[in-house]
Amino acid sequence: MLQHPPGQKESPLQLIVPDLAHLDGYADALRRGWSPDNVRVDEAPREELARIEADPAAFVASLDDPEAKAGPITLPDGTMVARMPGYRRWMWDGEFCGSIGFRWQPGTAALPAYVLGHIGYAVAPWKRQRGYATLALGMLLKEIRRHGLPHVDLTTDPDNLPSQKVITANGGVLVDRFTKVAAHGGSEALLFRIPL
Repeated sequence: MLQHPPGQKESPLQLIVPDLAHLDGYADALRRGWSPDNVRVDEAPREELARIEADPAAFVASLDDPEAKAGPITLPDGTMVARMPGYRRWMWDGEFCGSIGFRWQPGTAALPAYVLGHIGYAVAPWKRQRGYATLALGMLLKEIRRHGLPHVDLTTDPDNLPSQKVITANGGVLVDRFTKVAAHGGSEALLFRIPL
């Protein structure tokens, strides 16, 4: 059962390891226009649906990749880079709600310049305004403490106030305003840090 702050209404939200039993809910969200990728918003759903259709079991297995075996990833500008160890969890309240993922470099909290934070999340539009991103981030932070990192970094656009609230509600502190690398469009972003 989830632990909630005093006075906060209990939520049915869970984080689940992706599996075939829940894949239809995930695929349905992709078909409805939800994207698990806040940067490659249009491309990611098409690519993931194609991968699901080609081999559902392999797709599900690829989402839990703590040894970075799945091969390179494509950045928004088309550049291919090495995959980092990572995994995703699906937000579930009886049906699919969104996705949250963690990536890291073993032995260090440092990230390559092309990686916009340790954690990324996306809530389905029809499941927003329920506090799910805040809850999911809190649950994931408990899970990732075992990796021994002193902190995790998350980035957001300066105008994305809902995401900033999610991060600060989980102890995040603004540490930098920076310009994204060219592969991510070179726009301004905010870097938040959550101590572990």
